[in-house]
Parts: sequence; C-alpha cells; structure tokens
Amino acid sequence: MTLRVAVIGSGPAGIYTAEALVKQSAGPVEVDVLERLPTPYGLVRYGVAPDHTSIKSIAGYLRRVLELPEVRFLGGVTLGEHLSVEDLLRCYDAVVYATGAMVDRKLGIPGEDLPGSVAATDFVNWYCGHPDVDPSRFTLDSPEVAVIGVGNVAVDVVRVLAKTAEELSSTDVPHDVLERLADSQVKAIHMIGRRGPEHAKFTLKELRELGDLTNADVCVRPEEAVVLGADFPRQIRGNIEVLRSWSDREPVGRPRRLDVRFWLRPVEILGAERVEGLKLERTRLSEEGRVVGTGEFETLPVGMVLRSVGYQSVPLPGVPFSRETMTVPNEAGRVREREYVAGWLKRGPTGVIGTNKSDAAETVRTLLSDLSGPSGAGRPSASVDALLAERGVHPVTYAEWQAIEAAEAELARTLGRGERVKLVGLEAMLRACRP
Repeated sequence: MTLRVAVIGSGPAGIYTAEALVKQSAGPVEVDVLERLPTPYGLVRYGVAPDHTSIKSIAGYLRRVLELPEVRFLGGVTLGEHLSVEDLLRCYDAVVYATGAMVDRKLGIPGEDLPGSVAATDFVNWYCGHPDVDPSRFTLDSPEVAVIGVGNVAVDVVRVLAKTAEELSSTDVPHDVLERLADSQVKAIHMIGRRGPEHAKFTLKELRELGDLTNADVCVRPEEAVVLGADFPRQIRGNIEVLRSWSDREPVGRPRRLDVRFWLRPVEILGAERVEGLKLERTRLSEEGRVVGTGEFETLPVGMVLRSVGYQSVPLPGVPFSRETMTVPNEAGRVREREYVAGWLKRGPTGVIGTNKSDAAETVRTLLSDLSGPSGAGRPSASVDALLAERGVHPVTYAEWQAIEAAEAELARTLGRGERVKLVGLEAMLRACRP
C-alpha cells in the first residue's frame, strides 16, 4: 500500500521532510508539498539577502528533492482557505505542518504603530520580492534609519541599506525595488543592541561583511566595545575582536555611515503623524544577568525604525498552537493522530537552514513508526486533485514554477542584470506560467 503524505510549506523544513519520507520509507510513498505561494523554497527565496548568492545556492539542492518522482509540488494552495485539516486527513495518510515562523516579534513600546515603524521581515520581503509586499511599500526618504537588533537578519538589512543600487544590480532584487534603492536618501544607519558585543547574535562571517562595505563608514564607539572577561567561545571572541578593531577606525567620508551601537534599548518611538525619532535608554546587566535601564537617555532623529528582535510562528487554522512558546505542541514531531510538525513551527526560530534537515528526519521517523502497522496506510478516502477542482482551485505545478523561473531569467537578460530578476506580484507570476 502506498503511503500518501501532505507537507504544508515548501521552505527548507518542508522539502527536507519530503526528502526524508522518500529516503526513510520502507515501502512506496507519495508526497505532495502544498504551498500558498506559486513559488517554492520559502526563506531561501524570500529571506536570504540577494547578495548572499552562496547561501541561495541551496535552492539547487531543494530543487532536486522536488524533482524526485515521489514528490509533487502544488503551489497556490492555502490551508484554511482552499483546504481544511479535515480535508487533508481525508486525502492523505498523514499531514506534516512546516510553515516556519513568518512574523517579527514586537518591541512593546509607545509609538511602535506609527507609520515608518515596521518589522524587518517586511523590509526583507520587500527587497526579496515577496508577493505579499508591494514594491512601493518603502520609500527611503529619511536621512537616518534605525535597525533594532544585532542578529544576522539585522546585519542583512543594514548591509542592503548601506550598499549602492549598482552593487545590487547583478542580484535578483526586483527592478522596481532596485530603482527605489537607487533613489535612497539614507545617509546614516544605526544598528542597536540592548546588550554588549559579547551577546550579539550575528555570525563572524556576516559581521566581517560589514567591514568590507565600500559605500559606508562603519563606526563603533570605543566605550561600547569594552567587554569584561575573556572566557568566550571562539565565535564570540572573533566578533569582539572585529568590533574593537572598528572602534579604532576613523571615518574616511564615504557616502553613508553605519553606527553599530550596544548597551541601548528603545523606550519610545517619537512622532505625531509618522516616525520622527527614537528614544533610547542606556542599559547594563543586573546581578541576575538581566538587562536594566540606567536612566540615561538619548534620542536619534530617525525617520524609520526596523525591528529585528526575533521571529515567531503564527497559528494555522484547525491546528493546535501554544501562545506561550509560539509553536505547535508536539512530541518528537507528533501533534496528534496522523498530524505532525517540522521546522521552526515545531521547535521555534533556532538553528540555521541545515538544522531543518535533522529536525525533519526526526519527525519522519516518528510518522513512519506510527504508521508502520498493517492499518497505517491506505486511509485516504478522497482525492485532493478532485477536491481542489470542485472548488475551482488550479494549483501551480512544478513545470509552471519552472516557467516562472525562465521568465525571471529572461527579464534579467532584457535588463542586463545578472542571472535572474524576480517577478513581483502573483499576477505577474501567473501570467508567466499561464500565458
């Protein structure tokens, strides 16, 4: 009996789950990877910075999984809109939820809802061409911008803000976005961390890239680069050394300036109709190791604030969800009978892209063990194809996704820009694959 499994989400977690099902299953298996967008790869396509081509190359590996004969891609299908959990359980032996962590955590301070105060993920989605974000979403008309957070996403954001449009022209940044980056009025970028350099979450490789910027002076205040103690892991020691070296630099007059700040926390975003400033409080660590304010304040005259203080998952219709952990409660990937979870939705936003591979393997081991009995497979009583057809839903096939890729490559050739330029918006993508 063929085991039929639906995987909800086509990012690394979902595609690694499909691969593990094919590799681990002792018998025949069919895996449908359902995705609400017409395009696969999740954060690899819409979260990795456009100038990080080596990381984006992982799409080649994910592509090979989608091309396995046991795996099928169904784009443009949304859980809760086109299919319910009950529908899925009628059509498949098991369902694996792998939709990731799609929204930023909020700061929880006054003024956070002012125009110009936005999640870093919105900005990342913008320059990555996500169809949920209009290309006109951002107008970079403020001379100063603040990015709250000192992780890799924050580093990506400030690097894109600091670079010239010419430096990004060979990447897949949508052309409308590139034109807005070319018109950017940003002169000063402030990257702000609540704790010290030893607590920063960026990797050494990402941090060093900032030091190679040719369009921006990178500045660190000597007093904020002071670190007490030396018993740190190698990665952290490397970060500290780089930041200390920058604190000795003198600006050389590049068009933009990047200030990397520590021991500051945002307490209020200022402005009447939109963001006009950011009030910060100097911080220190208490004896218990908590961040506490010192009562010393400063205000930055910024016109945009981008928060990058962590991701969190959102609930899926009909699927259990813990508001405390912002994950789907599970035991080794098992949610309840015939329902499973993988990736950030399972464990929270931790690890790197490759971490999802071992995570998916664990979930698949649980699933196959649960369904290994004689009555484990063969439960489906309905066809997902027939169900979607009845509802007027025509999923984007893998071949149609390839047509979108071909159109993006052709657009790049037309514009004289690199290997591909992303199409923007669902209509443009559907026109490319269904002319």
